[in-house]
Amino acid sequence: EQLVREGKAYVDSQSLEDIRKGRGDFHKPGAESPDRNRSPDDNLALLRRMRAGELPDGSHVLRAKIDMASTDLKLRDPIMYRIRKAHHWRTGDAWCIYPLYDWAHGQSDAIEGVTHSICTLEFQNHRGLYEWFLEALRIDPRPRQIEFGRLNLSFTVLSKRFLQEMVASKRVNGWDDPRMPTLAGLRRRGYTAEAIRAFCERIGVSKRDGVVDVTLLEHALREDLNARSPRVLGVLRPLKVTLENFPEGQVLDVEAPLHPERPEAGSRKLPLTRELLIERDDFMLEPPKKWFRLAPDREVRLRSGCLITCREVIRDAAGVPTELRCTWDPDSLGGTPKDGRKVKGTLHWVSAAHSHPAEVRLYDRLFTTEDPMGGDGDFMRHLNPTSLEVLGESRVERGLAGAEPGGRWQLERMGYYCVDPDTTPERLVLNRTIGLADSWAKIAKAAG
Repeated sequence: EQLVREGKAYVDSQSLEDIRKGRGDFHKPGAESPDRNRSPDDNLALLRRMRAGELPDGSHVLRAKIDMASTDLKLRDPIMYRIRKAHHWRTGDAWCIYPLYDWAHGQSDAIEGVTHSICTLEFQNHRGLYEWFLEALRIDPRPRQIEFGRLNLSFTVLSKRFLQEMVASKRVNGWDDPRMPTLAGLRRRGYTAEAIRAFCERIGVSKRDGVVDVTLLEHALREDLNARSPRVLGVLRPLKVTLENFPEGQVLDVEAPLHPERPEAGSRKLPLTRELLIERDDFMLEPPKKWFRLAPDREVRLRSGCLITCREVIRDAAGVPTELRCTWDPDSLGGTPKDGRKVKGTLHWVSAAHSHPAEVRLYDRLFTTEDPMGGDGDFMRHLNPTSLEVLGESRVERGLAGAEPGGRWQLERMGYYCVDPDTTPERLVLNRTIGLADSWAKIAKAAG
């Protein structure tokens, strides 16, 4: 209303098609609207009728009165408000005129006390209009618009429109799905604010568009989680191990550090028992060369536990191992044999009776290609079909029982995990934040 009273805005009753034609182009100036010289009183009365819902959709718009001959086409009397009798999710039916972005941008910044409005490069040619509105309204102090290149990540789609499409089509489980590049999704997956800030500080800002390798973000995340995460043992795909020479019913507590680089973090007790669980991938019937894990008649170290040797393999009808019968060396308690013999393989493990059940959700990159929008722009066909794997029979140290959502740990040899909000007192749910090594780089190298 202030701009209308001062003759800097007017109500235009032309159709949108006529307004577009009258704007001209880069080669010819625009034509003034026949309503451009309405009196401020008439314009104010029409604007208030628009606001009151007395006029139909599309019958009038409010335009800024700037310069129809300007070389900047956005300054050729841009539209500020249009009539749209649509139900709004927040204000209901209280409003039936809606502001256009260029008008709302600077005013929203001023109202909210924004000092610097950081925009992406496509808004550079909107800056003249941003500044004209602020000057016409005599805003003080005046926010500044500054443009920088977008933060584009490889293997990632960041457009809200395309993310909305994935949510609406149920390709992901909502905006807080841990595979989504949203703050809610990153938080649920276990990302820390410190890791994101460190990543942003390293890559800096640019006045040119580019794509940043997502492995830089993953590196910053691993660095931060490595420093802060206590260590625990967990077996994702359990394979039973029975120590035949271990006394039945006996429990030996072995000491293990909570963080190998932070002695002040303390330690925890691991119950060593006759029946244990190891990772199924840590055993192979016919191992290749340089296989340093468990195999028939091979000896390995249980991390912080003892040395064991596989003596017999129990298999099901399909030939799949279901149990390993092993022996343990009582003189190797703690993982170090008294005779000093060298054992290369070290496995993680948990006690079958003293571990806690967990559902583990293994998240991976949402897209299989570095540039999901490249080529034909059909990003949906590049969705990774294995971006989520749910394991329902995992077991973890008993110390994780009762863990609160948001807690973070490193499952030794497996990666970094956090407690999902779906966790209940009866059901522990862990999300894989990131693995210890960049498995994608290994895959690419092998394929190359």
